Amino acid sequence: MTIFDLLSPRRWSRVDPRLLPFADLATADLSVGRLLRLSLFQVSVGMMTALLVGTLNRVLIVELGVAAWLVSLMVALPVMVAPLRAFVGFRSDTHRSFLGLRRLPYLWVGTLMCFGGLAIMPFSLILLSGDTHWPAAIGPVSASIAFLMVGLGAQTVQTAGLALATDLARPETRGRMVAWMYAMLLLGMVLSGLAFSTLLQNFSKILLIQVVQGAAFVAFALNICAMWKQEARNPRATDPRRDVPSFGASWTSFIQIPGRRRFLVALFLGTAAFSMQDIILEPYGAEVLGLSVSQTSFLTVLMASGALLAFFLAASFLKRGLNPQLLSAAGTLSGTVAFSLVILSDPLSSPDLFRIGCALIGFGGGLFSIGTLSAAMVMETNGLTGLALGIWGSVQATSLGLAIALGGILRDVFGGLAQRGDLGEALAASSTGYSMVYHLEVLLLFITLVALGPLVKGVWLKASSDHRFGLADFPR
Repeated sequence: MTIFDLLSPRRWSRVDPRLLPFADLATADLSVGRLLRLSLFQVSVGMMTALLVGTLNRVLIVELGVAAWLVSLMVALPVMVAPLRAFVGFRSDTHRSFLGLRRLPYLWVGTLMCFGGLAIMPFSLILLSGDTHWPAAIGPVSASIAFLMVGLGAQTVQTAGLALATDLARPETRGRMVAWMYAMLLLGMVLSGLAFSTLLQNFSKILLIQVVQGAAFVAFALNICAMWKQEARNPRATDPRRDVPSFGASWTSFIQIPGRRRFLVALFLGTAAFSMQDIILEPYGAEVLGLSVSQTSFLTVLMASGALLAFFLAASFLKRGLNPQLLSAAGTLSGTVAFSLVILSDPLSSPDLFRIGCALIGFGGGLFSIGTLSAAMVMETNGLTGLALGIWGSVQATSLGLAIALGGILRDVFGGLAQRGDLGEALAASSTGYSMVYHLEVLLLFITLVALGPLVKGVWLKASSDHRFGLADFPR
């Protein structure tokens, strides 16, 4: 049985829709099998994210002996291309082609960039470790090219893919489509993280080459499967002779609508607030609370479980017409509670309180992400859905990268000051650097609530209809 047989509409049509978590997203034009295939691009992006941010991060520092600051710089390089997502989304909206395709050309180009970057990445990482007779500069240069190719490719794939999903979904199901796509992204990260950790257990440079290049093939295959027969040809929409607005004019038209600037500010601050702890949460559990490696690794499961619960609840409420801005505000409030519990776990010496806080971080971050993306999906101007989604992705990814870097810097700076006693005897503890970051995150979340407040002009966008909740609502 091939993957195409597994995902064929005929096979899935024989399954009771009540047993499928995404059944009500399917329509006559968007079958269950087609929906499954479309979401595979998110699985590939999740796999590449887990590889770059998780697996290779540890391999470079521990097994290959690369300096931590250089590794952090390489991992952060893909963030540099995040602002291009707005332009990519706009170009997919206004693409000129005799073929009549708007989104698929960008999915294809992004896929090729990911494949090329991953194909050369293991060799560039070996060069980066110093195992070469070439000049020392060849390692950082080649690794930078590889990381940039993968980063730009993944950003392009995700922007064009989400725009295509928006085109295919009915207006009333777009919120649930967001949650489903995010669930598949999370699934890709979790499954690929487990696979990478298992495959690289007995590390060698040959094995590293095989695993990373294997990931390149898997990402390529998943994206090809996701693109297959998804976008209908529409030569009129891509007619090279038609007039299209400039990117500058479209951006001005988008940003001048009341509330758009405030929304982007809230998105930037809220994403930063949930992201600063990404690289310090597990070290905090180990250094401050004395958790073992397996116990800190389990924190990822707790955060993922919280995020999945957020997907489940968010889509259920979005289906009933809940204002997505209110959903973002609810996630922000959950985050303030979550970080407060994390902070309190140190003076109370309570690992369980810390674990609850981690789960709530995933829950709050999930609600915030789904709420803001759902709001962005309905912010299209003159039919430019890709532009709206690209702007959302640009702001979100840029904030994510900057916040992760700032979190590590603040932890080191304040932790060093505390250890030297420069902050006073009361703060001369190993938890001080971490605590400063968590307190700043709480402050940013409160500022985010202030920014979101005027955007929440009603609880419901439309009158809720009677709907019996069932398995078809999961994992929205």
